[in-house]
Amino acid sequence: MNFAKPLGRGRLILAWLIPVLAVLTVVGALLVLSLQADWKDTFVRQGKAERQLILHSRTPPPVETPEYLLIEVSDARKFNASIPFADAKPRPARPFRFEGDEQALARATDCLAAAAWYEAGDDAEGERAVVQVVLNRSRHAAFPSSICGVVFQGSERPTGCQFTFTCDGALHRRPSAGALDRARRIAHDALGGKVDERVGSATHYHADYVVPYWSGSLDKIAVVGAHIFYRWPGFWGTPPAFRRAAAPDEPLIARLAFLSAAHEPATSPDDAAAAALAQASLPGAAGSAVPLPTPPISERALRGNVVQHASDRGDTFLLSLDDAAFAGNYAMTALALCKGKRTCRVLGWRDAGQVAQALPLPDAAAEALSFAYVKDLRRGVEQALWNCGQITGRAATQCLPPSPPEIADLIRIE
Repeated sequence: MNFAKPLGRGRLILAWLIPVLAVLTVVGALLVLSLQADWKDTFVRQGKAERQLILHSRTPPPVETPEYLLIEVSDARKFNASIPFADAKPRPARPFRFEGDEQALARATDCLAAAAWYEAGDDAEGERAVVQVVLNRSRHAAFPSSICGVVFQGSERPTGCQFTFTCDGALHRRPSAGALDRARRIAHDALGGKVDERVGSATHYHADYVVPYWSGSLDKIAVVGAHIFYRWPGFWGTPPAFRRAAAPDEPLIARLAFLSAAHEPATSPDDAAAAALAQASLPGAAGSAVPLPTPPISERALRGNVVQHASDRGDTFLLSLDDAAFAGNYAMTALALCKGKRTCRVLGWRDAGQVAQALPLPDAAAEALSFAYVKDLRRGVEQALWNCGQITGRAATQCLPPSPPEIADLIRIE
């Protein structure tokens, strides 16, 4: 008589586990389908509730940060296309005429041109639409009153910027001379009264392949290329809400110094130590690294990072970086240290034991390098790069090269 061989313990567990996993897989698939079916209803309900708050608010609505639903691009495009327009044709905005002095006009033109190119790329029609939105915002009580203030609103926070190019590292990518000239012309015309009638009084827009959380509470009024434009519902989207006079002054945006001298930083009390360092003749052989005097620069400028060494010419800073800080702060520190300089480089290490003592960098220090900022305006070079093996979440174009020779070539200043 033949008897079946008893199953071993491992086989018993496997025999029990396979059907359980199959059931869980089916349940998971059904749950995903259910969520996919429900997200539209949930989004619409939330949008209607927020819309009612805006309609009945006596104060300007809050300016939302850019957060998006996690859905497929194809679903986003279908959903966005299904939303009806609030008007057959939006009412054009009033002509905008800038009334500040020559320097303020130059700064406003730079900020508008930067917003146009970085947001819309080499697309003149898209650039005009973006420029109109910036001007609309500057007249609305919910936003800053200056052009540069609107464009760089929230850029001091990694997740708070209203225009993503101001805080995602995109400014290290530069437009061609022809593209910049066109963006400047569009900005100049708009500041002189030219209106893009297509987008009316729009204060918000987004690409058609995403769905922001805020879009459900606003009125869809126009589509230009791949971008959809919105205004607030009720009073806050009507002409009386856009009656504020534009500010005659414009803030200096040091990160736009590559566009024109209008944004070249002037020495202030906060920068006095840095300016003195750049002009001082510190002891040591030419080009060698020497200990930095204390206190070398304001704590606000260093943002928790520590300068270990600086060149005698004040054009090179070797830093021990705060490894707990947001990595974007490294770039802000570099900009502060190099403010007003035509040539400058800032090299930083998260591992304080790896900070180099001088240049050229030893191979071990180059491989451990966490961040590098190089500015050489004589060659039209300004870029910030991170060690993407240590710091995740950066775009591939923002990563340091892997080999010491490539790093040495990157950080050279002629």
